[in-house]
Amino acid sequence: MDYLLGIVVLLCGAVQLGRGVEPKHNVPRLRLSYKEMLESSNLVTFNGLANSSSYDSFLMDEERGRLLVGAEDHIFSFDLVNINRDHKQIAWPATPSKRDECKWAGKDLGKECSNFIRVLQPYNQTHLYICGTGAFHPICAYLEMGKRAEVINSDNIFRLASHFENGRGKSPYDPKMLSASLLIDGELYSGTSADFMGRDFAIFRTLGDHHPIRTEQHDSRWLNDPRFISVHLIPESDNPEDDKIFLFFKENAMDGEHSGKATIARIGQLCKNDMGGHRSLVNKWTTFLKARLMCSVPGANGIDTHFDELQDVFLMSSKDPKNPVIYAVFTTSSNIFKGSAVCMYNMADIRRVFLGPYAHRDGPNYQWVPFQGRVPYPRPGTCPSKTFGGFDSTKDLPDDVITFARVHPAMYNPVHPIGGRPIMVRTDVDYQFSQLVVDRVEAEDGQYDVMFIGTDMGTVLKVVTIPRESWHDLEEVVLEEMTVFRQQLYLGSALGVSQMSLHRCEVYGKACAECCLARDPYCAWDGTECSRYFPTAKRRTRRQDIRNGDPLSQCSDLQHHVEDRVVFGVENSSMFLECSPKSQRALIYWQLQKPSDDRKHEIKLDDRVLRTDQGLLIRSLAQSDIGIYHCQAVEHGFIQPLLRLSLQVIPAQRLGDILPGLPSPGGGAGHSAKHRLWYRDFLSLLDHPDLNSVEEFCDQVWKKERKQKKVKTPNGKSQSKPDSTGLSHSALRPKALAPNAQKQQASPPQSRQWLQAGAATAEGPTRGQNTQKAKPNLGMLSGQPPKNNQKTQNSQKGQGSATGSQVAGGSRASSQHTAKWRRMQENKKGRNRRTHELQRPPRSV
Repeated sequence: MDYLLGIVVLLCGAVQLGRGVEPKHNVPRLRLSYKEMLESSNLVTFNGLANSSSYDSFLMDEERGRLLVGAEDHIFSFDLVNINRDHKQIAWPATPSKRDECKWAGKDLGKECSNFIRVLQPYNQTHLYICGTGAFHPICAYLEMGKRAEVINSDNIFRLASHFENGRGKSPYDPKMLSASLLIDGELYSGTSADFMGRDFAIFRTLGDHHPIRTEQHDSRWLNDPRFISVHLIPESDNPEDDKIFLFFKENAMDGEHSGKATIARIGQLCKNDMGGHRSLVNKWTTFLKARLMCSVPGANGIDTHFDELQDVFLMSSKDPKNPVIYAVFTTSSNIFKGSAVCMYNMADIRRVFLGPYAHRDGPNYQWVPFQGRVPYPRPGTCPSKTFGGFDSTKDLPDDVITFARVHPAMYNPVHPIGGRPIMVRTDVDYQFSQLVVDRVEAEDGQYDVMFIGTDMGTVLKVVTIPRESWHDLEEVVLEEMTVFRQQLYLGSALGVSQMSLHRCEVYGKACAECCLARDPYCAWDGTECSRYFPTAKRRTRRQDIRNGDPLSQCSDLQHHVEDRVVFGVENSSMFLECSPKSQRALIYWQLQKPSDDRKHEIKLDDRVLRTDQGLLIRSLAQSDIGIYHCQAVEHGFIQPLLRLSLQVIPAQRLGDILPGLPSPGGGAGHSAKHRLWYRDFLSLLDHPDLNSVEEFCDQVWKKERKQKKVKTPNGKSQSKPDSTGLSHSALRPKALAPNAQKQQASPPQSRQWLQAGAATAEGPTRGQNTQKAKPNLGMLSGQPPKNNQKTQNSQKGQGSATGSQVAGGSRASSQHTAKWRRMQENKKGRNRRTHELQRPPRSV
């Protein structure tokens, strides 16, 4: 499985750091790789079976300590503590005849004609009720788990009953169809499709002692091509007769509700004791109502940005079971603008909408308006009970109530989120939110809801909201569905199941400031390390500040160990000073301290000096760049030093002592030292992977030269074959290591004139024209033009036009050396680039 893990923290506040520094609002604070998670024992993975996929139906059995997972043709039972320990599985494939029928109907035999488990619900203390697609023939059965006392035995019960039931109205036909289900008191409430073609969508209640009941068929006012997300039971009062079932789904907008075809999010309600009508709506819901679920960002001139694609819903229970907090994940419907948002809702606002005006079509344009007429009694949508109206059953409701409920299932007012806007919005990223679970954490300064948000890119964002409308701490992992239990996060995907801890305090570092800046409610500084926080009176010495994240108020010792480094650069070359903080939310602040100045000055950025997220880039080093560079991280208003770099710049003139024969920085018409690339040869020597010093490199080159075939020069003496860098091996080798350097001939072999001709054209006379007796030419190394030796010139007059062409025929020689340079590059393909830094032909005038 290809996993990507990371930790992200979003922080508020920033300090002014100068021009060009902007706060990082949408980047992870920390990012951990999959390998790091495995090495830290924070991740346990079950890689799945070769003949199974789609591990995306979860049920957590806390009593037995088991995690039930439904997949393709299989049901798995995992240990909640460690999913790789003592896991069991049951194969439940579709029958061959059903698979053949599925194939004959035009479905994909490998991807659709299997039994994908879509319903996993607890039925009683010993059994589960499970349903699958059955190769487009839905099927259900009971799964025996045994009583809690029997689990202690080594032979745990985990077997599928031999009797199967028809799954129509319980499980979808198509495994790609979104469906939702909930089993309460022996009755299964499910929102799914009820036909092979996927056109008859309905909300069903099956099983139990009552007749099955559903929504009105083929009426777009009730349901208009819905995709169901989740089903929940929420009490209305202390009387169980008032309990209601709430469904969250998305559907196409009704005619006239939205210009053009659009998808909108809905919340629907049903009475748990609804038995259908007596003369109308027989075996149909009589208490069904729906309202639009809004999640939008207010804009200028009243134009809002809407997030209408509902993806997932999570109910965070509170002390009052009648008023849970509802978290919902939304995405945009547009293919151009992609974004995601998380909105919060409370039940008081939802109940207020269902007690408001009904939607009614009226007027010349037949548009949706609030219903202004008389509403029958009891109000449609009210559950029959002694609390409201005194009716014992929906079959006793008056006919005008049933008729009104049939033609007015939608409410006019939408449900707005808490605060009127999302608590989290993410745009301009390559992923969208898909699922959500929430865990409530007790911290030193109060309670915090930690959201774990799944994305369609296989990541999990760990987000903590604080009252001042800020959030932090995000984390990335592969998932499809998640469940929180015992401080563990369970993740399902198409390829397997993973388990990870909700907290990884050790990744925040070994400093109090880092632990405090993390602002993770799960973690606190205990004096020696960042560890798990437990809200007990005995541990009040632990340091934690989620609301402010201020290390100055929480950490007494803020003395940071700062690493010191010395780096060398070559004048006129580029230099990259690397410094990247552990937190990706931190801003980097650079200061320079000159050698003769105790003060630190902010580094001015321009075309020559650039700042990146990984460090500081100086494109052309100068002597004025010498000094101590201080790299500091600024996060949440807190500044901490990270690194001190002492930069030493080597003058270009001094390179002649190391690399003889290189052209001088100031020589050659039309060429300035700023544009020369000759320093690359020097850097290639220093960065050679197998050699520790320039001397070793030169010694290796000299030994290689000795083994090469000798080439006869026109005057009859031997000359070593030059290498591809344009410098003779003897010249590269230091004087002490080249005893035969004095015997070099004044003129190169004619077959290698292109190399020397290029140097002569760019820099004047060649080395062969200026060879002095008993010592190498130091004038070229020091940057001084060599003086012509009259004797040498006279001795070369009889050697033909080879040397003369180097000076007089510079243009022709330049053309020759360029063509041969290209041929040399073609022959040199595949070699180590670090030892062949000459990547372009030498420039010529």
